[in-house]
Amino acid sequence: MLICQKSSTDRGKKRRVAPFDDVNLDHAQKRGCRSARLSSPNSPAEEEEEAEEDVAEAGPSDLRYNPVEFWTKEGNWPPTHYSEPNFERIFARRNPRPSFVRNIFDSSSSAMSSDVELPGDNTRPYRDPLYDMQLSAEDTAMEVPESGITDESESQVRDLLTHEQVFPTGTIFDDGVFAAACRGLQDKSQARIVQDISRLIVPSAETLALRDGNLRNLVESVKERWENSVPVTTILPQPDYSVGFRREAFSEQQLIKLSPFLGNFLGGDQSFFMGTSYMYFPFLSCEVSCGPHALDTADNQNTHSTTIAVRAVAELFLAVGRESEVNRKILAFSISHDHCSVRIYGYYPVIENRKIEHFRQPIHQFDFTAQNGNERWTAYQFAKNVYERWAPGHFDAICSAVDQLPQGLDVEIFTLRSTGLSQTFDHHKLSPFSFDSALVAPCTSQPGVPVEPKDTPDTAYTFL
Repeated sequence: MLICQKSSTDRGKKRRVAPFDDVNLDHAQKRGCRSARLSSPNSPAEEEEEAEEDVAEAGPSDLRYNPVEFWTKEGNWPPTHYSEPNFERIFARRNPRPSFVRNIFDSSSSAMSSDVELPGDNTRPYRDPLYDMQLSAEDTAMEVPESGITDESESQVRDLLTHEQVFPTGTIFDDGVFAAACRGLQDKSQARIVQDISRLIVPSAETLALRDGNLRNLVESVKERWENSVPVTTILPQPDYSVGFRREAFSEQQLIKLSPFLGNFLGGDQSFFMGTSYMYFPFLSCEVSCGPHALDTADNQNTHSTTIAVRAVAELFLAVGRESEVNRKILAFSISHDHCSVRIYGYYPVIENRKIEHFRQPIHQFDFTAQNGNERWTAYQFAKNVYERWAPGHFDAICSAVDQLPQGLDVEIFTLRSTGLSQTFDHHKLSPFSFDSALVAPCTSQPGVPVEPKDTPDTAYTFL
């Protein structure tokens, strides 16, 4: 995995941690003041050993930010090898194929990084029977581990399946036409299935938000590649339908704290926290597929997308030292369907020794045409409950973790002028992209020229 590096001009400089008033300690377990330790009969070596244990127990959102805070809590200074939180690992990264430049200038160059799939039949890799092995190599497993999900997630899943919703009328799912409509869709194309059925299986979050202001934080994408995500494999996800949180859902202060991890998102930078340029922390992925083994292919596509979704939240909570709060907790969902069958899954991380593994939890699988369509609205009800009953709490948890990110992480990346792109803009009488003060400067490479990380570091960082 690519690690962000410091530039040569910054080598040897000390990094200063962010001021402790920017760090919210409320979410971490505080240790009582141990004034007795000031007069402890233990030897200095024993006191040092105890201090080291305290640092190991304290998360990055806790005492390791501030030696002074450590002293006020523990009665002594932290060990000499005390370390700063490792944020640079999840900083934004250059996109190896700057499609935004090619789209603007209609570049005829076809050269790009050879390790990224070109647009086309995006289902071909997912039809490979060895695809699950490829995901396993990236710490994503289809099977359910013995530990399983938390009791809280179990309870949430039951609620999402059973809480009653109001369903639309005047559709092909109405009693009088349902059976005939399902017969008419047999052997039809995927485009036809999407047109006639998909919004009755998974309702549009943005359409529902027009009548429910509580859903205004949600944003959806339809068949768009997640160009702004850091890939898990050599291809980018392109869900038939996905839902996440819009940029406007976050406060200005939260966006400032997130900016080193988002980079120049309009310029194509890749982030652990984004899908598309306007979707943050996606949590629902839906795929439609038809033909032999179609749902297996759709499941593979969804697993790829939701691995990125789960990784986003897990990495965020790991960065602020609260990984225990999301360990074995469902952080994303997927729905796969064809003309008659539906599969619903949940996805969650297992975090041990700061290593994140991703797992899939089967939730429900059924034929919605069976038993006179008794379960025709099951997936619709589930998805709507995800929007209304699960997503708000999920968003609040994300925001609480974002609030704990330090402010003042300075990310220095190459601007358009340093890459020669400003000349291209001048030639086309265009201005470089401008961004608000919360964003870092644009970074990219020349059109059609792959980035060489070993020669040009992605980012240089300092703690202010």
